[in-house]
Amino acid sequence: MSFVAGSSWSTRRKAVVGVAVVVALAAVVLGAVLLRGDDEPAAPPATTTTRPPPIAPLTGLPSESEEAAARCAVSVKIGNTADAHPQIGVSGADVVYEQVVDGGVTRLLAVYQSQAPDQVGSVRSVRPTDRFILWPLRGVFAYSGGNAYELASLEGVPVVDLDEATAGDLMFRGPGVAPHNLFARVDGMYSRCTDPAPTPLFSYREPPASPVGSPASAVTVGFGRGYDTAWEWDAEQGRWDRTIFAAPDLDPEGDRIGTENVVVMEVAYVPDPTGNTLEAAMVGEGPVRVLTDGAVVEGTWRRPDLETAAELVGADGRTLLLTPGTTWVELLPSGNPVTVTP
Repeated sequence: MSFVAGSSWSTRRKAVVGVAVVVALAAVVLGAVLLRGDDEPAAPPATTTTRPPPIAPLTGLPSESEEAAARCAVSVKIGNTADAHPQIGVSGADVVYEQVVDGGVTRLLAVYQSQAPDQVGSVRSVRPTDRFILWPLRGVFAYSGGNAYELASLEGVPVVDLDEATAGDLMFRGPGVAPHNLFARVDGMYSRCTDPAPTPLFSYREPPASPVGSPASAVTVGFGRGYDTAWEWDAEQGRWDRTIFAAPDLDPEGDRIGTENVVVMEVAYVPDPTGNTLEAAMVGEGPVRVLTDGAVVEGTWRRPDLETAAELVGADGRTLLLTPGTTWVELLPSGNPVTVTP
């Protein structure tokens, strides 16, 4: 042992005693360990648990974050005439409803929850059918306006309604000719509501389960008046590609619009009291065809009231299951044709 030059014996003695005490304590601990032997098992290693990712309620897919999974739905009314194409932001919607409005023209209502695009449109006016779609979704509804009856149809609907006059900078006029130049900033609209995430509209299969239905390569939904919509099955991409106006439906970047599921609901349309537009009766029941995973499954949609989303059931009474992913809902007038290509 070495010591520091000039230290006193007392200091050196204290150092020696301290070392001796440390050695003695170490011996006691070692003895205890040796006496334990194999009778007492060692403590198990610490374990960590991995939480499953949150699920987006309107797609059944993993959400990008807990925050995104918990936010409300934002629904936007979008034009669907030929001069409203290409539509902006439709590919980012979780669910898209296609409905008949004035004169047989169709229009879209696109619902966003898992995605937050900064530009969606062109934004168009409300129609009475929208209230049936919005009730179970809640959240925010963005539209451009409407006549007195159409606006009155929103009374009591549990949504934050935003039109061009109330949206502030969350709507803007872009290039192009009115009325096809009004756009919505969906990413900013989530902050306008305090509703929780919507209840799921559909039930989904667990991969790799397959649907029980008739294989199909294409299905044409006969809206008529030039608005027939065709869906072609792309097995490589695992989705249905959309065609309208006898041409592939493309977004502004030239990419084909498609979806994992198409739900064709036959509904009765009746004129509203003004006689200016049609209203779909979406409470009750009617035939439904579900296009999913390259097959067409037939069944019935049932909806007891406004607050509850429609249930899709097969001939056996079981819930029809969709592929996790996006969904288009075609609100087809009752009796209009649906052509299936095997």
